[in-house]
Amino acid sequence: MQNSRLYNRLLRLDTYFFNFLRISIFIVMAWIGGLKAFQYEADGIVPFVANSPMMSFFYKNVGNKVLNEDQKLVSEYTLYKNPEGKMVKKNIDWHTENGTYVFSYGLGTMILIIGALVLLGIWFPKIGAVGGALTFLMSLVTLSFLVTTPEVYVPNLGGDYLTPQYGFPYLSGAGRLVLKDIIMMAGGLILFSDSVKKVLKPSAS
Repeated sequence: MQNSRLYNRLLRLDTYFFNFLRISIFIVMAWIGGLKAFQYEADGIVPFVANSPMMSFFYKNVGNKVLNEDQKLVSEYTLYKNPEGKMVKKNIDWHTENGTYVFSYGLGTMILIIGALVLLGIWFPKIGAVGGALTFLMSLVTLSFLVTTPEVYVPNLGGDYLTPQYGFPYLSGAGRLVLKDIIMMAGGLILFSDSVKKVLKPSAS
């Protein structure tokens, strides 16, 4: 009898745990999506978008190659990086012409919508199922950056000594951020499954 009561309590808690996951994903989506409206965040995603076969066409200058200070042929965007917290007019002008900010506004809006769909899954399972599926797909695209974006791995910049760790599997700060999306992917699948169960068996919700 005592085990039965404990089991029933855990079942009731299960609903709260799923809803906490929905709220958590919404917070991440709303925060990250909202930041896409700001210059520094829009600049920061350029390497991911520029190197992605699925997204690079949104930029105008993505295919341009130029010589850097070391006379090496590099992608043009690498010469116009704005360090976070620094405003450089020529870099901002380049990104404006490139379509960096317009794309970031659109991406941010999409992320906000997905986050809202996930949150609405608390009350509307069908909407929640769509939100869960889109969370999975968005995370899948994000994880593809581990294959397409050179900046996700530590570069060999040289220095006073040989660089002992660079390239795969040594993730840079950007790479470590991307890898965490595998958790978001799993969360999207779990919420999709939970929402579908509620749609098929409304009495069990």
